[in-house]
Amino acid sequence: MTKPRVVIVGAGFAGYHAAKTLSRLARDRAEIVVLNSTDYFLYLPLLPEVAAGVVEPTRIAVPLSGTLDGVRVVIGEADEVDLQNRWVGFTQPEGDRNRLAYDRLVLAVGSVNKLLPIPGVTEYAHGFRGLPEALYLHDHVVRQIELAEQAEDPAEQQARSTFVVVGAGYTGTEVAAHGQLFTDALHAQRPRLTTRPRWMLLDVAPRVLPELDKRMSQTAHRVLGRRGVDVRMGTSVAEATADGVRLTDGEYVPTCTLVWCVGVRPDPFVAELGLRTERGRLVVDEYLNVPGFPEVFACGDAAAVPDVTRPGQICAMTAQHAQRQGKLAAHNIAASYGHGRRRPYKHHDLGWVVDLGGKDAAANPLQVNLAGLPAKAVTRGYHLLAMPANRTRISADWVLDATLPRPGVQLGLVPANAVPLESTTPEVPVRGR
Repeated sequence: MTKPRVVIVGAGFAGYHAAKTLSRLARDRAEIVVLNSTDYFLYLPLLPEVAAGVVEPTRIAVPLSGTLDGVRVVIGEADEVDLQNRWVGFTQPEGDRNRLAYDRLVLAVGSVNKLLPIPGVTEYAHGFRGLPEALYLHDHVVRQIELAEQAEDPAEQQARSTFVVVGAGYTGTEVAAHGQLFTDALHAQRPRLTTRPRWMLLDVAPRVLPELDKRMSQTAHRVLGRRGVDVRMGTSVAEATADGVRLTDGEYVPTCTLVWCVGVRPDPFVAELGLRTERGRLVVDEYLNVPGFPEVFACGDAAAVPDVTRPGQICAMTAQHAQRQGKLAAHNIAASYGHGRRRPYKHHDLGWVVDLGGKDAAANPLQVNLAGLPAKAVTRGYHLLAMPANRTRISADWVLDATLPRPGVQLGLVPANAVPLESTTPEVPVRGR
């Protein structure tokens, strides 16, 4: 008899951990296939450190082959689903079309940049969701500092030395915090640059990190203020142009850099599946099953998983939830073959960590609020524990950054047109709705 095949679409936090857990539970009794557009799992929380030159990009790109034992990795972009005949169609990197039949399907396609109808944003802003965007931002920041040093016009120097981040959530706060330290280091290496680089952090929310504990917000705001980051709460961008941004309070800020960190939305793949959605996410039950299709599971940012700790609400789109849901999906798939019993998704909040660069961080492990070096130790310890691989290499990068000057060079590997804020996504044909 042939082995049952489990196809996992996506290798983010949910998909990667679903595959890793299922490979352990299946013990060669099932064929596990991961379909993903890249050959690595990306540890997103350390992207700001890549952009600031603290951590090398390959450190947070964990290869799928070699870390997912007994799992077949297929590189391609899923673009078609036949729910009745149970196969997923995909396009390979060089354009060839293919399909994968499945007995169980896990949809863990994740999320993309959240967009708002603001004039000029899609043309002049760049998101921060992947390695190409982090590498582009690193090079772009170095380039602007170099051009500011060469500029004869003080107005041009000021504009090139101004960096605007929209979104004071987890990612935007870390980008601004690390960015100010990075550009201060670049400024110190360039005596001809008389203008100190300026970072602005904007959000319509009343406080930094609005989704986290207020004491963490206060810690982050205090650190940002001490560094000189211009934090503007209750303010956002009304219009973006080639040479600056107009704020919602009417002020015009000349700048060559607009970083878009306002949040995420489910991958457009979800909307084309023909299945019921809630806030753009696939509706699933507490066992992560898609209603009407017991062989289909969904988890992570793509799934509207009921939050049993808050009746009537769904789980937030966070890495913690995605990782735990991926593991549970694996257990429930195993249970569907008689290995164990299926369980509902129920979580306990372990707290949050926010790395603010240098010796600063904010953390509340198990609801104990920490700041400064204790928070930094907890934050880095958490990231090392959460990383599936490359722990020694990341630790080495942290040690080197703490003891040696940070190199400020641009390699120019990722051009601006390679990281558009909004990319065109083909419609996903779905058969057997």
